[in-house]
Amino acid sequence: MVTRLEPLRLKGPKLKAFLEGLYFVYNRRELVHPDPLIFLYDYDDPLDREIAGLVSSCLAYGRVAQILKSVQKILEPMGSHPHRFLLRHSDLQDLFGDFKHRFTTGTQMADLLAQTSKILREQGSIEALMKDCLRMGGSLTGGLNLFARALEPKRAGFSLLTAPEDGSACKRLLLWLKWMVRRDDVDPGGWNVLSPRDLLMPTDTHIHHLALQLGLTRRKQADLKTAIEITQSFAALTPEDPTRYDFALTRFGIRTGLSLTELVELQESCAPMKAQR
Repeated sequence: MVTRLEPLRLKGPKLKAFLEGLYFVYNRRELVHPDPLIFLYDYDDPLDREIAGLVSSCLAYGRVAQILKSVQKILEPMGSHPHRFLLRHSDLQDLFGDFKHRFTTGTQMADLLAQTSKILREQGSIEALMKDCLRMGGSLTGGLNLFARALEPKRAGFSLLTAPEDGSACKRLLLWLKWMVRRDDVDPGGWNVLSPRDLLMPTDTHIHHLALQLGLTRRKQADLKTAIEITQSFAALTPEDPTRYDFALTRFGIRTGLSLTELVELQESCAPMKAQR
C-alpha cells in the first residue's frame, strides 16, 4: 500500500533547507546497503567501476535481496578487475548461460558484456563511448539513445538499457550515470565526460510519488518528461547538482527502518535537523 503524504507546503529556501537536512542526515555510506550501488565501492579503478556500475544498474529492478544476489553472480566470475577480464574474454555464453534475473536472461547479460568487451578493445573505456555518443547525439537524450544502441544492439523485449527513445524514464541508465559522475560520500564518481549539473533525476514510481508531494511535478506518469520536470525543479534549488537529494529521498520506503511515515513526520515538523556523526 502506498503511503499518502500531505503535500509539503515549503517553497524556495525553506524547501531547500528541508532537503539539505535530509541530505546531511541520510546521505551517508553506512546507509547504502542494500542498494546495489554498494558493489561499486569494491573497485578503485574507474575502468573497473564503470563495469560494476553497468551490471548493478541493469539488474536494479525487482526485490532488493534478489538484485544483490544477481549482481554478485555476474561480477564474481570477473574477479577484482572486470575491465581486464573483459579485454581477455568476449565469448561469455558458457559462463552466464544459466543466469536468470526476473525478465533478464543469461544470454542477454552475456551479449551485453560481449559487446562491452568489443567496445573496451576499440575505445578503451565505456566513458569514451559515452563521450562519442554525446558528441554525435547533440544532447544528453540523443547521446543516451546512441549509447544504449551501441551497448545493446539487439534491443528487443525487456531491454537492459532503456533509452529515451523507448518512452520510459530510463531510470536504471540515469542511475548509472549519477553513480559515475557525482562524487560525495555515497556516489563514488569516476567519469569526467559529464558534470553533475548535466544529470537527470533517476525517476521511478517511488521518486515520482515523493516529487508529487514535494510539489516538484504535477505530471501523473513516471516517464522521461516527468524526470526532466523533476530535475528542473531540483535545479532551481541546486543548479550545479540537481540530483543531489536522490539518495537521501530514496532511503524512505526502501531501507528497513526508514519509512514514508517517518518522512511524513519530518515534513510536518520541518524543524532544523542535526545528525549525530
